[in-house]
Amino acid sequence: MEKKPQPNKTSWSAVADWYDTYLEVTPDSYQAMVIAPNLLRVLALKKGECVVDIACGQGYFTRLFADAGAVATGADISKELIATAKKRAPKIEFNATPAHKLLFAKDASVDAVTIVLAIQNIENIADVFAEAKRVLKPDGRFVLVMNHPAFRIPKRTSWGWDEATKTQYRRVDGYLSAATIPIDMHPGAAKSAQTLSYHRSLQDFFKALTKSGFAVTRLEEWISHKKSEKGPKQKAEDSARKEIPMFLMIEVSKI
Repeated sequence: MEKKPQPNKTSWSAVADWYDTYLEVTPDSYQAMVIAPNLLRVLALKKGECVVDIACGQGYFTRLFADAGAVATGADISKELIATAKKRAPKIEFNATPAHKLLFAKDASVDAVTIVLAIQNIENIADVFAEAKRVLKPDGRFVLVMNHPAFRIPKRTSWGWDEATKTQYRRVDGYLSAATIPIDMHPGAAKSAQTLSYHRSLQDFFKALTKSGFAVTRLEEWISHKKSEKGPKQKAEDSARKEIPMFLMIEVSKI
């Protein structure tokens, strides 16, 4: 009998309380205003369908799946985040376990697997993709939502302003090279907890998914819902938000 994996302390454990508070008290968050409605539309969950939410954090999206009628299960390596998830939704099953060790799920038993805004915090994506394939039914779906890897790369992309043309543009200083990037969760603070972001290009994701036995069935790019305050740059800033997507959704199925 395989030994049950023991969750390790991760960088997100240090910001568990902050992340939970942010999601629960910020009605205008990207999670609430952009990702949730689009993700529920893409999944189109039917009552009783089984969904595993990998790297679920404090269970924000897992709860939405359950509210939509699915039998939702969450998994996250952070024991602190899982403890919070259990407090917020005691009737939902949450497991403190690495993303590549979903021992609570049987082979070919799940209708959908999701990883929402977390794949860029996971180093061993090949193992995670293989585990998602194992637990999915033959006609199951695997849906990933991430910060757009072409336009939202920490420390490699930024907004710029062209004064001559009065244009807001997105500057990209690097894209193809993979990178491990430390992120300060509270910039400017005397002591700021750090998390790690693993940048990968689109071809890196597609190659890893194909090697794991998946085929891409749908791809969508989602824009920010934010609006700029009135001023000389308002029109250009709002136009740039509509043209340059913030999030990428990839849906794949077993080959």
